[in-house]
Amino acid sequence: MTNTPGLAPPAASEHAALLELWAQRHGVEAARRLEEAEDLADAVARAITPANTLDTYAKAWRVWARFCAVSGLPETGATRGSLVAFVAWMLREGQHTGMGYAPSSASTHLAGAVVGLRERGVPVSGDDQGAARAALEGLAVQLLKDGERRGRGKAVPGTIAGLRAIARSCPDTLAGERDRSLVLTSFPYAARAQVPAGLLAADIEEVEHGLLIDILTGKTKHSVRTAKVPPSADPELCGVRAYASYRARLAAEADPRWSAPDAPAYVGIDRWGNVTGGMSSDSVTRAIKRASQRANVPVAWTGHSLRIGLASQGRAAGKDAVAIADQGGWARHSRSMLGYMHRANGWTDNAAAGLT
Repeated sequence: MTNTPGLAPPAASEHAALLELWAQRHGVEAARRLEEAEDLADAVARAITPANTLDTYAKAWRVWARFCAVSGLPETGATRGSLVAFVAWMLREGQHTGMGYAPSSASTHLAGAVVGLRERGVPVSGDDQGAARAALEGLAVQLLKDGERRGRGKAVPGTIAGLRAIARSCPDTLAGERDRSLVLTSFPYAARAQVPAGLLAADIEEVEHGLLIDILTGKTKHSVRTAKVPPSADPELCGVRAYASYRARLAAEADPRWSAPDAPAYVGIDRWGNVTGGMSSDSVTRAIKRASQRANVPVAWTGHSLRIGLASQGRAAGKDAVAIADQGGWARHSRSMLGYMHRANGWTDNAAAGLT
């Protein structure tokens, strides 16, 4: 049986004991077939685990390995003490630069390290992991008391004025057309960076009323939601027109294979205008940041600015919270969505406004 990310496979001795038990109960041939079934189950689990989750686990294990090397501890010797020490080390000096991680990053690495340990047959008890998490929370509070605020902070929300500035500043090139479409098309359905990166041309359909975009959602239980992007009354801000213009230019200037239904909807483009392949989440974020900087937006946007922007701008325009949730793919009454709305509308809806 193989190791499956996110699951704790049996150690070699347990594996052998299982095979022996199966052979005693069902015979050698049946035991062999049961082992093959287990291998198939592991392969299926790997296939349905998102690539970014696997990357997170791999990075967390590298951080754990660095900690063990620095501390002189065995990588497969997890205890309550070593996990607590791991957390303290991450907050103190865990980055390659010698700086400490933000508590949110340390939490992710702790979870990933535990997954990696269990993959390697190392038992990690809930009590030991709980002690490490309690230490992380306590140390994070102490950092705040000491005046330290780590991490990038919340992304700046996209605004209508920012959209207009970006649309106007995109150059008359294939890359410029792509950037304009990427921003104007993604804003209306509150896209995360990984969404346009994962779209195929066939996932976006131009219909009478706008665009229908089929989006794969869910980290563990996948489903498809169809986002609707209506045309804008302002041609300069119309994501429907921007997408049609980008696709027409892509068909005219790039190899025909990039216009095929199974090709990426949004492609990477080098400085010479050549298509390099599909975009990743990071390249989408970089493209949005470059576009906002080119437009001289006061604070550079990130890949999440478009998502926050729909919630905050929609609320400011008086849109219903349920309609915003449905459009952006949030659960209705989502805490994160309501938080985005409050950031934009916390003054006009302020309970203290007008009391004095």
